[in-house]
This record gives sequence, C-alpha cells and structure tokens, in this order.
Amino acid sequence: MPNQLAHETSPYLLQHQDNPVAWRAWNPETLAEAATTGKPILLSVGYAACHWCHVMAHESFEDPETAALMNELFVNVKVDREERPDLDAIYQTALAMLGESGGWPLTMFLSPAGEPFWGGTYFPPEPRYGRPAFRDVLRGVAEAYRAQPDKVRQNIDALRTGLGRFFAPAPGAPITTELLDRAAGQILPMIDIDNGGLQGAPKFPQPFLFAFLWRAALRTGDERLREAVTLTLDRMCHGGIYDHLGGGFHRYAVDDRWTVPHFEKMLYDNAALVDLLTFVWQGTHDGLYAQRVAETVEWALREMIAEGGAFAATLDADSEGREGAYYVWDYGEIFRLMPNEDYARAFKDAYDIRPEGNFEGKIVLDRNKPQPAGGAKFEAILAECRDLLLRERDRRPRPGRDDKILADWNGMMIAALANAAFVFDVPRWRDAARLAFDTIRAKLGDGDRLVHSYRAGRRQDAAMLDDYAAMARAALNLFEATGDQDYVAQAERWVATANRHYWDDAAGGYFFTADDATDVPLRTKTALDTAVPSGNGMMVEVLARLFHLTGADDHRARAERTIAAFSGQFGQQFPNLATLASGYETLIAARQVVIVGDPERRETRELTRVVAETALPSRILVVLRPNGAVPEGHPAHGKTEIDGQPAAYVCVGPVCAPPATTPKALRERLAAR
Repeated sequence: MPNQLAHETSPYLLQHQDNPVAWRAWNPETLAEAATTGKPILLSVGYAACHWCHVMAHESFEDPETAALMNELFVNVKVDREERPDLDAIYQTALAMLGESGGWPLTMFLSPAGEPFWGGTYFPPEPRYGRPAFRDVLRGVAEAYRAQPDKVRQNIDALRTGLGRFFAPAPGAPITTELLDRAAGQILPMIDIDNGGLQGAPKFPQPFLFAFLWRAALRTGDERLREAVTLTLDRMCHGGIYDHLGGGFHRYAVDDRWTVPHFEKMLYDNAALVDLLTFVWQGTHDGLYAQRVAETVEWALREMIAEGGAFAATLDADSEGREGAYYVWDYGEIFRLMPNEDYARAFKDAYDIRPEGNFEGKIVLDRNKPQPAGGAKFEAILAECRDLLLRERDRRPRPGRDDKILADWNGMMIAALANAAFVFDVPRWRDAARLAFDTIRAKLGDGDRLVHSYRAGRRQDAAMLDDYAAMARAALNLFEATGDQDYVAQAERWVATANRHYWDDAAGGYFFTADDATDVPLRTKTALDTAVPSGNGMMVEVLARLFHLTGADDHRARAERTIAAFSGQFGQQFPNLATLASGYETLIAARQVVIVGDPERRETRELTRVVAETALPSRILVVLRPNGAVPEGHPAHGKTEIDGQPAAYVCVGPVCAPPATTPKALRERLAAR
C-alpha cells in the first residue's frame, strides 16, 4: 500500500508524504495491519524542527532502495513526538533500558502488537560515527525477528517488565524542606563554575532545575546557589544560544561555553526561560534579564503566533538545506554592513568576530568574552549594528515553522506571558496571553475536556495530563494578572477532569494518558521533568494553589498523595524532580498576599506593584474589592481596608501579619521570614 501521510496535518508527517517509504500514521488500523501481515513495526519518531531527522530522511527515507527494503520487511510507522508525547515517552524509555542514549530521530522495532524489542536513534546509510549502516540494521533486525523468535520474545518480556516498574514508582520517606535544602547543596558540585549550567557538553538550559536552585537560594540565603543561577543566566543571555538579533533562545548549545547552538527554537524552551528570567529578575532587578524577557516575548509575538492568537510549536534548525544557515555570518559580510570603522570595531570587539569564525568557518554572535569598557553610547552603537544585521537577515530564506497548536506548550507560554505582564507591567502581553488562552479553550476544548493538538481546522489526539496541568497553571497565572475569578473556575474544571480520567486511585498521582485512551500499549506515570516540566509536578503546584485559594481540602489531599507517590525517587532521580519539589514548597509554605482595595485606586496599584517586583517563590496573590471576600477558613477571611485605605495582608499558614497600607510597609512584610 502507498504512503498514507498526505491526509495528516502534522507538518513533520507531511514532510514525509512523498517518501517512497509506505509510511503509516500510528492508529488502530495500522496496528491491525501489522497483526494481519505478521510483520514487525519500524517506528520512526521525530519532529519538524529536528536537524538529524532531516538528515536521516534525506539519506535513507528518500532513497528508493532503502525504502523498498523497509517496505518489504516492516510495517513502517511515522510519529510526530510533539503530537504523541505519550508514545515517545514509552519508546524513549525502552531504548534507555536497552542501554542506548535517546533522542531524535528515534528508530524502534516493535512486535505487531506495538511491543518494543530493539532500537536506536540516527542510523547513517553507510557505517560511520561508530554506527552500523541503516540497511544492515534493517536486514539484521528482520532476520532476528524471523529466525530467533524466542530471543525477541525474551527482549519484549524484559522490556515490558522494566517499563512497568519504571512507570510505577514506589513511595519512600516523606519529603521535607531539609531534604530539598540538602538536594540543592548536592547539585552545586555539578555546576560549571566558569560557564554556568551543568558541567560538560552539550549544555541544556535546565530551567526547572535552576528555578529550584533559585528557590533554595531565596529560602536559605546561600550565596553559592544564587551565584550558580545568575552565572548560568548571564552566560546564556550573552552566549550564542541566544539569538542576539531576533530574540529567543535556541534549544541547547553543542559546546560547554554556550557559544554554538543547535539552532532550532522551541516554544517550550522560551516559555520556561521567560518564566525563569522573570523570577530571577524579581530577586536581582538585573536589567539584562528584563531585556531578554522583553526580547523573547516580542520574538514569540512576532514569529510564533498561529491561528487565533495561539502559539506555534517550533522553528526549524535548517534553512536552504543547512543547519543554522539563517543565523550565521561570514566575516566579510558583517563588515560590509557596518556604516563605518568605529561601528565595525565596536561590534567586532563585543561579539567575538574573528576571520576564522567560531562555527565551521562561520560566525555565531556571542558576547561571552571579556567586554570592552562601554556604557550607554557603546550599547547604542551595538543596537544599531544589530538592527542592520537583522534587516539583512530578514532577506534570507527563513527556517520552516511548525504551526500546530499544542495545549501543553501553549499553557507554558500563556503562564509565562501572563506572569511577565504582571511583573513588568505590560498590559499588551497580558492581552496576548488572554487571547491565546481563549483560543485554546475554543479550538482545543471539548466541554471540560481538551485535545492535545490542533492544526488546519482539525483536532488531533486526546489530551495528556500535561495539557490539563499546563493550562490550569496558565489559568491561575491569568487570575493573578487580571483578578478575573472565571480563570480559577476554569482551572478547577480542568483539574476535575484530570481527577476523573487520569488519577491513580490505587497509588496516587496521575497517569499520563486518560482512562479511555485506546491506542497506547502502556499507561505511564512519572514526575520526572524532561525538556518540559512533568505533568505531575505541575499538578502539585496547581492543586496547592487551588487549595490555598479555595480551601477545598480535596486539592490538598491529592497534592499530598501525588508527592508521596514519587517520594521514593528523590534519592536517585532528584535533579529531574525539580518541578514536583517546587510544588511541594508551594503546598507547605505559600506566601499568600491579599490586597483589599479597589483595583483602580492608585494606592491599590502601588501595593500590587510591590508584590510584582518582589521575589516570592510560592506567591499566591488575591486582590479583593472592599466588598469582596476570600473563603471561610482562609487566614485573611474578614480582613478589610484600614480607615478607608487599601491594605495588604501577608499570610503564611494560618497566620497573617499586621496590615500594610504603604508600599514601604508591604516591602518590610514581604522581606520578613
């Protein structure tokens, strides 16, 4: 049968619709075909912005001889990992259990029932990089499947057992603040003291881990933790991982100095980094962080807006068939664009411009070298130079854009945008966050349920836990940014849906897929952060915030059970449990600020600005009109204005500090520990 991807909407799958490979999408019909033919499944997982996915496609999937061999020996299935993170999680974990490093493209071999028995990632057309030729792999796997069924079954059974154990974590000792403090201290030796980030290369931003370290720094006053975070952000903000012309961060750096990026841009990375930079700015008021937040938000609003004002998923690493071609420069090209020698010299000194380049003979703009003495005039010259280069770059063929709308990634960006709008007092960002939120509800909502993805007028695939968690968190951030109680009500509806379809009654915590999902071989359950925060970690934060806002004890109970369900992993897996740990802190040590006063009054706005500009790791903010009320049982229940003046109440646990009616008094209350 011919290639069947032309009817899909995923840009990644559509990239492969003209391959001579008889690709199928993952669905019950494909699994039935495999069962009927008895052929094993070759599963290829990737995404539209993936450079090595493009390489393997050009080398192998577009080659008629390789395609003929694939079609003869396998039922070939192509999956967009962004559309089906549930499948990607299962098979990436299976590959790790085979002792292989994961990544994309993921190449897995499955039984007709979808059970993994062997796999890898990228395979070249000829032996190189220490990897076998792809056609040799195809023949070898097919022969093993035919001639050694007992060995294949042994692999299948071992992986099934291992996956079952991995996704059913055992509870352990209770998590405590002291445990979190020790964990933060144990991470310090892993930090690159020269370049920031974790030691070694490649270097990933790790925003959830560094947000956890920043929380620990604020909680303990440990300057080493503070310096680890600020050093990392400084190096990233000045390095080549950041797009100094157009804004936004690339996915990771291939070197240990943040100089040469892997050039794709992901919505989730930029959402998480906007969140982290905003959070750290509140504790430093560093102008560099504010600038990078503004530039990254403006990049997202300029280049990532998709249908209805929601956000697209990714920008490709490649253009004109070359990785990074859109972003890199020739030495002479830069200087031809400079208006005079003074500008050329300033730009050369600031951005490490050398004739030999810093990436395969080309130049990636990078400011992580000692900077010349400058000042405002020097920075103004650099800004003019950047503008000249950006106008020239805009004439180049652009990288491809995957414009599908994903509920979870949009939730991350909406939450980050709403919080940044609140912190930096930019109403236009808040309005953009509200528009994107409304679009997700309209186009990806189905009553109180969500779908995971949307493109070209079609909804695709049932939602995963991360979709509900990220969108509920976005709703709560919008509530703090706007004061609109409808956002709290929407968050509660989505949490109720997660409780109904994803909750594990037996062991606590949430499964990744719903109880009515029909095409996944295994319901997974994890709290480990990956490139995105874990759904269970985000749910703990959401449940904790809802408990403090509403007093509903079921939210507290489910948060506690979720934390307990994964507590046994803290000893071995801690750095990847940062989101869960941060949610735990919100549950037990939230700083609740209730401001009673007309939101339109200058005095109320001044008190609100103090909260916005202060680093409060587990902030829960409510602005009440004078006739409003928080629920009974809330520590600020019954609190009022003082002598007709707006008043702020800072509450921890069941106790509120005396009211503050001036910005100075409120700063003092917030500074108290």
